[in-house]
Amino acid sequence: MPIDVATDAIDAAWMRVALEAASRASMAGDVPVGAVAVRGGQCVAVSWNEKEARPDPTGHAEILVLRAAAALLGRWRLPDVTVYVTLEPCAMCAGAMVQARLGRLVFAATDPRAGAAGSAYSLVDHPAHNHVVPATAGVLADDARAVIDSFIRALRNRPREPLEHRADAV
Repeated sequence: MPIDVATDAIDAAWMRVALEAASRASMAGDVPVGAVAVRGGQCVAVSWNEKEARPDPTGHAEILVLRAAAALLGRWRLPDVTVYVTLEPCAMCAGAMVQARLGRLVFAATDPRAGAAGSAYSLVDHPAHNHVVPATAGVLADDARAVIDSFIRALRNRPREPLEHRADAV
């Protein structure tokens, strides 16, 4: 299939917006993943991971951006919306995209351990589902991977408090 240069430039521009959103997650101590919902060339919603900030296990950038887009558009079906996200969606997020009847998914870095849009497994185009989400991978992947790798390095290098003093210890 020939590459559409104009589409690639548009995808890269929107992915830069998602990368800016990812930096907001990082500043808040969340894994730096950002997402942007676009409809008709206009930004409908921007979000970033907020699992730590909310606290909410479903606080992934993709879930939050789908919720915001659906609320703004007043409908849960989003066939005319493209979501740009800096990391390949997990199973929860990919499933939500299928449920939303999302028009298109564009992601930057793949996630070989948990990616559900083709890396570890694929939910976005599984034949058992009633909708297929067309996906484009690798848009500004190096930039997104650098942001994630930097965040992980910082986490590994920070001093850890003893488990019995941590708020998340149960």
